[in-house]
Amino acid sequence: MLVALTGGIASGKSTVARRLAELGAVVVDADVVAREVVEPGTPGLARIAEHFGPSVIAADGSLDRAALGALIFADDEARRALNAITHPAVGERSRALFAAALEADPDAVVVYDVPLLVDEHGAGRAGEFDRVIAVSADEETRTRRLIELRGMDEAEARRRIASQAPEEARLAIADDVIDATGTLEHTIAQVDALWAKLSTSAQRHVGGRS
Repeated sequence: MLVALTGGIASGKSTVARRLAELGAVVVDADVVAREVVEPGTPGLARIAEHFGPSVIAADGSLDRAALGALIFADDEARRALNAITHPAVGERSRALFAAALEADPDAVVVYDVPLLVDEHGAGRAGEFDRVIAVSADEETRTRRLIELRGMDEAEARRRIASQAPEEARLAIADDVIDATGTLEHTIAQVDALWAKLSTSAQRHVGGRS
């Protein structure tokens, strides 16, 4: 079974991903994959350097993320150019990881931890997955977490939230929703209950193919 796990910034998605891993899911983190595909020596980094110039390459040959961020922060065209380079590479690498996990264990529940499953227009890749889990928390809770846990001021926290796809777009494609507004214990209890359902469904999924 291939499951997408999505949620906005400070929604609690990482907490849910960690718990699913503890319960036995194979978690593929899109953010980790995104870093891998632009490591020194990769075609992705070479294309970034070609497009954006040597100023985005650090002295040790790695990607200077701060310099690149400064270039794309307020430039939609530059951000689209970067996405055109990185997104196909992330997709290809992620699919390879999914396939390897399911080949190693056909009963596996593979969870793709991906913040950007839908864009601001509601378009996305939900159809590629057997199920979609959305982790949800209200805006005030997310704002408070960004202030308290990441040291942002309120204006920056709200800007970060507003820059992502709206909550309604994520909920609209979700098969399951984890409400992470409340306590950690409440969130974990929901994940545990969902895992029981996912693991049973994964076994039926394999049985149906055999």
